[in-house]
Amino acid sequence: MSSYVGVLVSDQWLQSQFTQVELRSLNSKFVSVKNQNGKVTVGDLPPLMVKLKAFSALLTEDEIRLILGESYGDMSSEIDFETFLRVYLNMQGQATGKLGGPKNSSSFLKASTTTLLHTISESEKASYVTHINIYLADDPFLKQFLPLDPATNDLFHLAKDGVLLCKLINVAVPGTIDERAINTKRVLNPWERNENHTLCLNSAKAIGCTVVNIGTQDLVEARPHLVLGLISQIIKIQLLADLNLKKTPQLVELVEDSNADVEELMGLAPEKVLLKWMNFHLNKAGYEKTVANFSSDVKDGKAYAYLLNVLAPEFCNPLTLDTKDPVERAKLVIDHAERMGCKRYLSPKDITEGSTNLNLAFVAQIFHERNGLSTDSKKISFAERMTDDVQISREERCFRLWINSLGIESYVNNVFEDVRTGWILLEVLDKVAPGSVNWKHASKPPIKFPFRKVENCNQVVKIGRQLKFSVVNLGGNDIVQGNKKLIVAFLWQLMRFNMLQLLKSLRSRSRGKEITDADIMNWANRKVKSTGRSTQIESFKDKSLSTGLFFLELLSAVEPRVVNWNLVTKGESDEEKRLNATYIISVARKLGCSIFLLPEDIMEVRMRLF
Repeated sequence: MSSYVGVLVSDQWLQSQFTQVELRSLNSKFVSVKNQNGKVTVGDLPPLMVKLKAFSALLTEDEIRLILGESYGDMSSEIDFETFLRVYLNMQGQATGKLGGPKNSSSFLKASTTTLLHTISESEKASYVTHINIYLADDPFLKQFLPLDPATNDLFHLAKDGVLLCKLINVAVPGTIDERAINTKRVLNPWERNENHTLCLNSAKAIGCTVVNIGTQDLVEARPHLVLGLISQIIKIQLLADLNLKKTPQLVELVEDSNADVEELMGLAPEKVLLKWMNFHLNKAGYEKTVANFSSDVKDGKAYAYLLNVLAPEFCNPLTLDTKDPVERAKLVIDHAERMGCKRYLSPKDITEGSTNLNLAFVAQIFHERNGLSTDSKKISFAERMTDDVQISREERCFRLWINSLGIESYVNNVFEDVRTGWILLEVLDKVAPGSVNWKHASKPPIKFPFRKVENCNQVVKIGRQLKFSVVNLGGNDIVQGNKKLIVAFLWQLMRFNMLQLLKSLRSRSRGKEITDADIMNWANRKVKSTGRSTQIESFKDKSLSTGLFFLELLSAVEPRVVNWNLVTKGESDEEKRLNATYIISVARKLGCSIFLLPEDIMEVRMRLF
């Protein structure tokens, strides 16, 4: 395993901003400017950075020196490699801002909140402010600040203490954050504010947001493009939450009755399901085109006219299709939607300009108000049978969120479907075991020939064997065929390897020694004992863990201020255990832990998730 250790940094967030190729290259450049004493100063950076491809055509050496001077008063200050990486990211922002910024991604789930373009969409801001005013109007803490005025920057000012973002996450996915863990004083000190933002970012990651290249300081400063990007993702996760068979089994009407078709539907991204639903109704309405996106394909308003007419014919206006003017048609579409209770997210201008985010939100709202799907009990029963394995569902969720948190290029919507090409597993392996993948022998989707998928998956199994994973009964074809039991077994080992590598990189005393479960348990027991408490565990299967008390004592040992013992129960009943478990997860996230388990996993002492 040691042969695959790449360039590691102690800050997980910072590590996620770079590929191993970039880290190796930057580390080499950093080492090259060390002086005779093995040190690098701020003053050494301008001549180095102006030669880097990312800045050479955009910033001069003098501009770089000026930017560094604003952050560092003393150019002779020594810096380490991690500081250099942070300087690099900041400089990248300056360079990109000068260039004009990257183009927006069309997929909100993969759309990074890290766009460095320092302009925002006023239409999007206004729509999201309206959403917040509606859904958080009755919140005991926030109602004193609401409603917000979309014409001002009140949204960004309110977001500075982290409470709004945490509350919004709980609206999107109820129960994600134990609100007892949110610091909600009228005036927060810097430590309390940082706790809230740390809790926010780790919780956002846990519900499926992409939060690479955004840190707590960005939220403290309420950088508008980053805050709006994060809010956009949170709101859209809420709007698309019901676009799956578990929440809306009526979606089975979109496919034939075969298992394969239903499984394919289960593996689609939420926005793809929304498009499939839209085209299903457009086809019934006689619309001849297929809508493939929420931008150019809906700009003329015709698709909306057909969709609304088939879903709510009682509000139909014949002029909608007769008019030749797209702007006038968009107005009539909005009028029709308003009579259905669906106006909230966009204006006629947003339709004609093809605003992807707002159009997607608009269609999602239409789906919520009136999905027009069958209530055929036989079909619904069939769909429910396809999604009734609670344990597998929990494990899929855990792996999906963990993989997406790694910052790989691909985005996972359904683990068991998306890993079948082998490509995503290769990306994960390359992330957690840098240099392990032979990309020359890998095929990137879409893959036409089935044997290419098997080749990818065979390489996955081969690397797993090299990493000392137990793969005795696993073959590449098992992954291609979607064998859930074997895929779960492999992913558990892969996730555990990643966590142990992180621990190993942080524990200099290990001197390359592999860290075992016993090492982790002994450390935890010692840490708790050092605070004067007597609670100890014998293994990660110890039933006493179900009360949550040991975990809370451990978290308190790491940071005494983080646990409010007045909120902790004795853990004697199931309800008391649940209260402790939800509190544990939020407290851990406040400390900066990336956690993807559920309260039930703690209560049931599911050892592999600890």
